[in-house]
Amino acid sequence: MLGGAAVVESQKGLIAETRLNVKTTHSERLMTVIAETLSRSGLVPDDIDAFAAATGPGSFTGLRIGLSTVKGLCYATGKPMVGVPTLEAFAWNFPFSRLPVCLLLDARRSEVYAAVFEWRNQGFVRVMEDISVRPAELLKRLDGDILFAGDGAQVYKEEISGIMKDRAFFAPADKMVPSPANVALLALAMAQRGEYADAASSVPCYIRKSEAEVKLSKQS
Repeated sequence: MLGGAAVVESQKGLIAETRLNVKTTHSERLMTVIAETLSRSGLVPDDIDAFAAATGPGSFTGLRIGLSTVKGLCYATGKPMVGVPTLEAFAWNFPFSRLPVCLLLDARRSEVYAAVFEWRNQGFVRVMEDISVRPAELLKRLDGDILFAGDGAQVYKEEISGIMKDRAFFAPADKMVPSPANVALLALAMAQRGEYADAASSVPCYIRKSEAEVKLSKQS
């Protein structure tokens, strides 16, 4: 399960970050990780000016737990919330990339969650919206050399390489997972622009129905 927590500050930048890529679920580890990250920063929840969560796409359970936890922190402290698109934050693993960056998260059922970004001037521009798609269908839409990252790129690396040949480039292992710090830094920039989310009505961006919802619709 991918996840983690980070604390950033407008003047100092990154204060602390904890990353997880473990088999235990968010519900077992997330609050512990948040508490540890705050403790190492010398902070308590009331010291934080705004809380942020990655809003998806991604694991249905992970997104629900992450967003619910951040909502709870907002309600408990009275602080505002910021929602950050997961794949947009992931793209910031690769600032100044000369290649378009294609982020792939394994969506199961032979599909990936995907988006494509290009670095222009001083930031990323989205050139493909978040979609859930079979890798072969996605690759038909991509032109030129592409940098791939994410667990979906790892799962389907052989298929991607077979179709794209020498046009496919893959991120190193340490860049293959999203960064909590990127989520926090994007959230800081959004908060400075006043781009807050309504904690009461915020929901994850799932893109597609869960397996349970698919089974239910088939039965009905």
